[in-house]
Amino acid sequence: MSESSRDTAEGAGWGVSERGEYLRLVPRQAEKISWLNPRHLWAARNGVLASWFGDPTGEVRARWAARRVAAGAPADRVIRRDDPDRFSFLVIGDTGEGGEPQYAVVPGLLKEGRDTAFAVLASDVIYPVGAADDYGPKFFRPYQDYRAPVYAIPGNHDWYEDLAGFMRVFCDDTGPLPAGPKPRPLTRAWLRSLLWHRPRPGDGEHLDEARKLRSSPAQQAVQPGPYWAIDAGPVRIVGIDTGLLGTIDAEQGAWLREVSRGPRPKILVTGSPLYVDGEHHPCPVEGGGTVDDIVRDPAHGYVAAIGGDIHNYQRYPVRLDDGRTLQYVVAGGGGAFTHATHTIPRVDVAGVTEADFRCYPLRGDSLAFYSDLYGRRTRLRRFFSLTEAEAAAVIAERLGIGPTRAPGAPARVTRRMRLVAGLLGTGRRPDRGKRFRLPVRKAYQSLFSPGSATYSPPFFKSFLRIDVTPEALRLRCFAATGQRAQELAPPVEDEVTVPLP
Repeated sequence: MSESSRDTAEGAGWGVSERGEYLRLVPRQAEKISWLNPRHLWAARNGVLASWFGDPTGEVRARWAARRVAAGAPADRVIRRDDPDRFSFLVIGDTGEGGEPQYAVVPGLLKEGRDTAFAVLASDVIYPVGAADDYGPKFFRPYQDYRAPVYAIPGNHDWYEDLAGFMRVFCDDTGPLPAGPKPRPLTRAWLRSLLWHRPRPGDGEHLDEARKLRSSPAQQAVQPGPYWAIDAGPVRIVGIDTGLLGTIDAEQGAWLREVSRGPRPKILVTGSPLYVDGEHHPCPVEGGGTVDDIVRDPAHGYVAAIGGDIHNYQRYPVRLDDGRTLQYVVAGGGGAFTHATHTIPRVDVAGVTEADFRCYPLRGDSLAFYSDLYGRRTRLRRFFSLTEAEAAAVIAERLGIGPTRAPGAPARVTRRMRLVAGLLGTGRRPDRGKRFRLPVRKAYQSLFSPGSATYSPPFFKSFLRIDVTPEALRLRCFAATGQRAQELAPPVEDEVTVPLP
């Protein structure tokens, strides 16, 4: 097995300069999305409008779902496969920026996924707004050599054009969705409709040509809508659509309760992770209750809940009062800009401590990555830039933890290092700086991280492989750095075996 970031700095992609073969896959005119670009921010305005003037996602989703059932999709939205009791599948989150970081994941994914039965894309398939013509360079081209079907749940970015592109690609729904009832003038809904972003005329004219890249019969799959369940071997995989604002409507909530019944082991895949950045986000259901209430119910048989949206890897093994342990996973490292992990405070949530918690990139690598990035952008590299050893040392001091990587010569923590760590939003122990830590971390997540898109390895991307047997499932997080060494032998950054009931 190749070295991982937990073994050596070289295993994390530092100190090497041989780029991977993924470069030959990247389109010459690949779009470079910058979330500091006002044009992209304006195109993606629907999330803000929904939070200000009311979220129409539930009503639009219900119309899509009803039309799919009328077209012959199963009413229970269950995809019934004939996989054996022992099989494997991939989970890839937040993929579709279409640049080098996304394509850097592909060689390792093809290597480790060559014998898998299917893949699931968890959230934000296409950036910035889920346009149909973006599927060519951001879905069909990168995954053209993956020889199995791909299922998906949408993220908030796929909803920025009312899910039209997503429904065409994954649900084979080619017609435009009829308009809903017109809002009354001078209402909040009316104001929202005036500013709402909609697909450009003619969007999707290149989609038929793009589909030829994944035209093999073995690659085909049609899913019953934006939320679904897959019965595969001994498990049921339940995918839910959390829309624009990370919630689900009453209709989908009722379906989730129904499809979750029974002791068959289940895995939830969601666009909004239930545990992330050291916090619990149970995901409210319209009309009452939460998604996590359903997941924790012992009668439902859930063993894991995997969410996208946050662009890194995290795992929280939460032990419940009845003695079961649920694995809550963030799996959003499939290609979009990297969300920082160094801003995560020392973990102490739902009984999960720092000793139990896992993340990728490691906090020290995240801080070194960001310090170099903002050193270059501000032209203050001598001040901002920290080596990976310096970053790891200041992380250990601020969080009160030991070194995560195999120890080398420890770096001496200086006043400059502490100042840089503070400016870049580094987390702390829960008993220190709590009043100021949360606003800084949230500002970092919404403002600084989206500006982290870079085309210089290491990229710190990741994907999951899940191996299923009747007795257990094995979840492994594989890294993709963009460096050739990790491309030839993708390192395992985390691994856990989960017994099945």
